[in-house]
Amino acid sequence: MAHSKLKKQLMPWLVGLAALAVWELACRAARIPDFILPPPSLVSWILVLKAPDILWQAAYTLATTVGGFVIAVAVGLTLGVLIGSSRLVYKGLYPVLIGFNSIPKVAVVPVLVIWFGVGAVPAVLSAFLVSFFPIVVNVATGLATIQPELIDVLRSLGARRLQILTKVGIPGSMPYFFASLKIAITLAFVGAVIAETIASNRGVGALIVAAGARFEVPLVFAGLVVIAAMGVAMYAVCARIERRLTFWTVRDTALAASTGG
Repeated sequence: MAHSKLKKQLMPWLVGLAALAVWELACRAARIPDFILPPPSLVSWILVLKAPDILWQAAYTLATTVGGFVIAVAVGLTLGVLIGSSRLVYKGLYPVLIGFNSIPKVAVVPVLVIWFGVGAVPAVLSAFLVSFFPIVVNVATGLATIQPELIDVLRSLGARRLQILTKVGIPGSMPYFFASLKIAITLAFVGAVIAETIASNRGVGALIVAAGARFEVPLVFAGLVVIAAMGVAMYAVCARIERRLTFWTVRDTALAASTGG
């Protein structure tokens, strides 16, 4: 058991190190110029050399991303509950949300800049707009998957609609909700960085654009690595909260258990 747990913990690190090793060897063997594809060793050196500036910009991006994500959680949970618990709201609101989600958010950012100016607000709103839809869909799906037999039993016992929603519906949809959070937090980074690349002089997105204009490709890759690292870290936070609050859900499949995976 301990050996299997250790193997699961080490596997992501081993896969990551193997990918970096292949990347490094490919750059060296093919003699790819650094301004086209820098090797991981050079990207690591840039991360150390420019650490103060990169960390400052990363903190700004993280703040705008988390701000948009928090708004997305509040709005997404509220809309998901409304859509999942009311067929009338579903018929009226869900098509509108689908249409709005189909609009490329990169086209919305210039409008946000006109309304709110250049700065943190467009990045926060962009992160929110990109990330709230998965939360709405998953919460609504969780509420819609309540067993009809269970609802009939509760009604026969005198439970009202609001009681069924709060005692069974919302708790039963929590696994769906937390699954959507892991998707939404990564999308929030995408939204924030898109806004930073278009209308900001701060953040990792702005750093990448400025570095690209100067053909400092290793710095561009350093920025991408930082964004990826922050995304993995926030994903891990959401996963930890999910395990704590929805511990009754079973994550390991029978196939994985039988094969020792």
